[in-house]
Amino acid sequence: MYGKDLIKELKSELSGRFEDIVLALLLKSSDYDAMCLHKAIEGLGTDEGALIEILCTRSNKQILDIKQAYKTLFRRDLEKDILGDTSGHFGRLLVSMTVGNRDENSNVDVARAQADAKALHAAGEKKWGTDESKFNSILAAQSIAQLQRVFDEYQKLSGHTIERAISSEMSGDLKQGMTTIVKVVRNSAAYFAEQLYTSMKGLGTNDRQLVRVIVTRCEVDMVQIKQEFQRNYGKTLESFIAVSSTASRAPCAEHCCCCGVWDACWGSLSIVAIIITKDN
Repeated sequence: MYGKDLIKELKSELSGRFEDIVLALLLKSSDYDAMCLHKAIEGLGTDEGALIEILCTRSNKQILDIKQAYKTLFRRDLEKDILGDTSGHFGRLLVSMTVGNRDENSNVDVARAQADAKALHAAGEKKWGTDESKFNSILAAQSIAQLQRVFDEYQKLSGHTIERAISSEMSGDLKQGMTTIVKVVRNSAAYFAEQLYTSMKGLGTNDRQLVRVIVTRCEVDMVQIKQEFQRNYGKTLESFIAVSSTASRAPCAEHCCCCGVWDACWGSLSIVAIIITKDN
């Protein structure tokens, strides 16, 4: 209509977190996830939390789309880049997740669940040392419904939760990755509510994590996430963000809307508040 590229025009006019949010909302979800993964890997240091949050929560189709987007955008192979930036059992877990080969059958095989529960118990608490590969092979491949039954059978067998077993048998990034899979299997909305809470609690705000969760879930399950947030933390997500925005001295979103202040001074947290309060 105007003979201009919208994204290029926005990039020339915006900056900072405001630019990040606006541009993210214009991208395909697979492109945005691919860009977040690339940012988590490139340069010195690795954002393991971002790798875990994306790779351990997406569906098979989403993973395959992300891999293709990554190759198209960066002319690189995602699996190779992950292997080059991570190591050990944690690296192998992430590579397993990038395969995008989780069973998506909704049927539950009770006998198999009981066998898998015994295998996990034998690989962890009943073994001197932990067979992490057994946890990997089950948690990265079984369907959501099947894993829910496996976890139930594990608790019957051992007397406590699979989360407790992972916490006692593993550490660091591997522990976080395995725990994330379990949380998503249990209740994915509660997991993302927790990610939002941890991005804002305490001094300062992890804007990158906050923006990433809001952008990727705002048209997926934000209604359920908001419900879980209020249930688990006793406050609405909107009010929690408003407090964080005030603490960060971000300008009021309503004031910006009324005055037409569309520039970089519009705090990213205020924009996020607008996104999550809209109907989903």
